[in-house]
Amino acid sequence: MGCVSAASVPQPRTESARSSSAASSRRSLAAALLLGAVGAAVVLLASGQTWAQGAADAVGGTVPLKADGREVTGVPAALAVVGLAALVALFAVRRAGRLLVSALLAFSGAGAAIAAFLGAGGSGTLDEQARRTTGTSDAAAEALTHTVWPYVTAGGGLLILLAGLLALRYGSSWPAMSGRYEREGGAPRKTRKATDPDRPEELWKALDRGEDPTRDQ
Repeated sequence: MGCVSAASVPQPRTESARSSSAASSRRSLAAALLLGAVGAAVVLLASGQTWAQGAADAVGGTVPLKADGREVTGVPAALAVVGLAALVALFAVRRAGRLLVSALLAFSGAGAAIAAFLGAGGSGTLDEQARRTTGTSDAAAEALTHTVWPYVTAGGGLLILLAGLLALRYGSSWPAMSGRYEREGGAPRKTRKATDPDRPEELWKALDRGEDPTRDQ
């Protein structure tokens, strides 16, 4: 009896460990999805806002100038789209493929954040607008002001980066769509016995399964 009792003790612990591991996997997956989706949305929204404002001296007076994030640099928005695609692709690949896609997700976030920081204090876009407005090659924007939107964009990029780091750390335990489809498409289906029209109970069972009992007649 003592041997039976000792052998039965590890089983609840194993089940508890599996349950804890599954819960941890679900939490990391939910966190990565939330961070990636929110981060990409923030980058796309913030990069479309005004990042810099200024003015140019023209013949008739001063002309106001402004540039949004995509005029300053289109890199954050482009990388946010790449990050979204990588976030979706995580569930279509496994093993080495998932590792590569996770790295791409992290790289997209880091690149978007760095590009936004680098474009936060730049004046090149406004200077170019000043030259086009005044028609002189040495014109430059004056009274420059910068908004908070570049830093909001960078924050969105950091959220995508965090999603990528979570995928790198925990992605191997996340489910994959391909596995389900492979099981459904690749596994041989059980051949069902033809319905006997002389047995009403089999006709009803076939209808309950959504089959057409007259198909084989």
